Amino acid sequence: MVNQFPSWEFFDWQVFAFIDEAFMGSDSYFKLVENNVIDEITGTILLIGLVLVAFSKEKVEDEFISKIRVESLVWATYVNYAVLLVSILFVYGGAFFSVLIFNLFTILFFFIIRFNWMLHKSAKTLVDEK
Repeated sequence: MVNQFPSWEFFDWQVFAFIDEAFMGSDSYFKLVENNVIDEITGTILLIGLVLVAFSKEKVEDEFISKIRVESLVWATYVNYAVLLVSILFVYGGAFFSVLIFNLFTILFFFIIRFNWMLHKSAKTLVDEK
């Protein structure tokens, strides 16, 4: 798989690795390795941002919001695993690895989209009833 991130030498750091699987070489365990950490930094920032957005309290956090939150999380889990199942059946090679990496974040994306859509829909319904 081709690294999609820029490879600036400034981000080549010595980092601790539990496992470092060398291409055409032996594996290393529990040691310092040289690594470009741009993808780790990007993934960490994306993950923290998505979790903060997904699970921030609303201004009015009542039972209805909690119900929408739980239903959205269940729905996002179903959709996430449906995408994973389709990927297992129809995506092969290096592209499958890319899909797996993307799939780590999709459950939060699906949750945020569905939760905000349901909030918008319920707010619109309340305005229409008045």
